[in-house]
Amino acid sequence: MSLPQVMKAVEISAPGGPEVLRLCERPVPEAGAGRIVIEVAFAGVNRPDALQRAGNYAPPPGASDLPGLEVAGRVAAVGPDVARWKIGDEVCALVPGGGYAEYVSTAAGHALPVPPGLSLKQAACLPETYFTVWTNVFMRGKLRAGERFLVHGGSSGIGTTAIQLAAARGARVFTTAGSEEKCAACRALGAERAMNYHEEDFVEVLKAEGGADLILDMVGGSYIPRNIRALADDGRLVFIAFLQGPKAEVNFAEIMMRRLTVTGSTLRPQSDLAKTRIAEGLEAEVWPLIAAGRVGPVIDSEHPLAEAAEAHWRLESAAHIGKVVLKVR
Repeated sequence: MSLPQVMKAVEISAPGGPEVLRLCERPVPEAGAGRIVIEVAFAGVNRPDALQRAGNYAPPPGASDLPGLEVAGRVAAVGPDVARWKIGDEVCALVPGGGYAEYVSTAAGHALPVPPGLSLKQAACLPETYFTVWTNVFMRGKLRAGERFLVHGGSSGIGTTAIQLAAARGARVFTTAGSEEKCAACRALGAERAMNYHEEDFVEVLKAEGGADLILDMVGGSYIPRNIRALADDGRLVFIAFLQGPKAEVNFAEIMMRRLTVTGSTLRPQSDLAKTRIAEGLEAEVWPLIAAGRVGPVIDSEHPLAEAAEAHWRLESAAHIGKVVLKVR
């Protein structure tokens, strides 16, 4: 397959709001050793993209400066030492950047086959959220069947994924959301209890249930000490973002006396090997659940690549339920 020399892409013209995203032309990336080039059909839109656009989340060394961390499409080029993929294979993939473009390069081990029954549009909504949830809820958080699990932001891409996976694997799922419509959507996905945070105190609800065994938090700020109070003894608290900020006053004596675990992670800076191992776990443990229709992406809206700014407005409006996706071709 002969690749063009240039492609359409969306770049960040300067740090700022969604309006700084603009259509441009860039050279088509090459498939280096151990890497593949994907002809992108759809790209997922995620909070880290908005953080990068605002100037608060620089790409790791060697990564594209273009936004976009997950895509789905067809393999267009295969680099040396790549045995699994061939040109024309339909894949979805985690990418270190550059997803808002007609072509993107990524490590071959970070690509996964499109699950049976899913379209490329649906598959583009999987990698970033499923890699994040699998890593933090099951690998790091060690959630087990029967445990009480609280995920904040249940109607977000991360939230809708975490609710479904936790419920499918036998956990009791609790979540917070900002409206009755969003709470209803969370319950439909498998949440036992969805709390409108404008009306209910998740701390009191979870304490009445015996406390949360695991909490996945992307809010931070004032939620940090409240999360600790909401945990059961020996509970685990995992952070993946800080929409309210990363700082709070915490009584560490309570953490010691109640044997609590507080941890967290970010996905993008992890090594290629670490991400490959996450991909292997997803394919073995989660892809069968997707193929069986037990879990899957929840899509809020689709936007053309040229209207990436509108996609970011939608993402940051907090009105969306599920994933926002860009149609590239």
